[in-house]
Amino acid sequence: MYSKDISLSNLGNIAVGKTCLDKGVNIIYGPNANGKTNFLESIYICSTGRSHRTKNDRELVRFGENEAHIRVNIQNESSSDRIDAHIRSKDRKGIAVNGIPLKKSSELFGTLYTVIFSPEDLSLIKDSPSQRRRFIDIELCQLSRVYCHSLQQYMKVLKQRNNLLKNIQKDHRLKDTLFVWDKQLVEFGTKIIQFREKFVADLSEKASLRHRQISSSMEELSIIYMPSSEGSSFEEKLLSSVERDIFMGSTSHGPHRDDAVFNINGNDVRIYGSQGQQRTAAVSAKLAEIDIINEEAGIKPVLLLDDVLSELDKKRQHMLMDCISEIQTIITCTGIEDAVMGYAGRAAVFNVDNGVIKREK
Repeated sequence: MYSKDISLSNLGNIAVGKTCLDKGVNIIYGPNANGKTNFLESIYICSTGRSHRTKNDRELVRFGENEAHIRVNIQNESSSDRIDAHIRSKDRKGIAVNGIPLKKSSELFGTLYTVIFSPEDLSLIKDSPSQRRRFIDIELCQLSRVYCHSLQQYMKVLKQRNNLLKNIQKDHRLKDTLFVWDKQLVEFGTKIIQFREKFVADLSEKASLRHRQISSSMEELSIIYMPSSEGSSFEEKLLSSVERDIFMGSTSHGPHRDDAVFNINGNDVRIYGSQGQQRTAAVSAKLAEIDIINEEAGIKPVLLLDDVLSELDKKRQHMLMDCISEIQTIITCTGIEDAVMGYAGRAAVFNVDNGVIKREK
């Protein structure tokens, strides 16, 4: 799978432009705040229906404009698809595949597989559990519509339950209706837990292999799923924490409080690891994402590297580049770093200046 070409208008710092991409490495360089990240962002939006850096669609539209448009043509082994995204500053965005509008952005998952790696992802290990849950959820949503549906429903039910808990504080008689939401929360939450258990086990196995490559077999990485509640005990924990939940006005147990622990040689990297070890673990996890998509979907995803090479030392830069030579990779950077210089001769190189993207010879 690869992106053949991208057409943009009024997206962030990019006013208008169309760019044809190569199947292999594509290097996009230029000064900051000129549109490099917006270019990568456009592909990610057409893959997941959302930006990797903001939840507010208004921030995606070029200043002074009311709407932005994205069109990405993608090619698989035996078929091609066109994805159009229409982003409005004062309304919901619209997305269509091959001219057919989607009712929900989540219906987009599985059309274009991507793995994005930005400087923020290097903090995956030491950031809050919500970042690690987001990492897991985005990957699983790309691979399974059942998971995506279960997650959406779970979050809706969770919101309703939390609202009810706050109302029970004012009228305790409403407590008798809590079981309605508990039943649904357990139903969807159990499915989420099962999916996450399998995914993290696969991720750990593949990330461990990648980590051995990067660390020259000097370190052993493992990733452990830490559910707030085991599937079999979820309902029991909900019942036992009812009074506490009512007092707090929020649900204290469930997949919305899950976490994952990254260990190197048996030690928690978040606590005991150096910054270099934390970044190596994050790189290994991202490379493992590629392996899982390739195995589960039978498709090599598009890899998006958003100015991440400048955050890695030279050894990790070269290790990362050596691992991604067989998939379409789009790299943004302020200049042509040594790590990509060796690829420049056979890569498509683009310069971005004041929102204009030009391919260099």
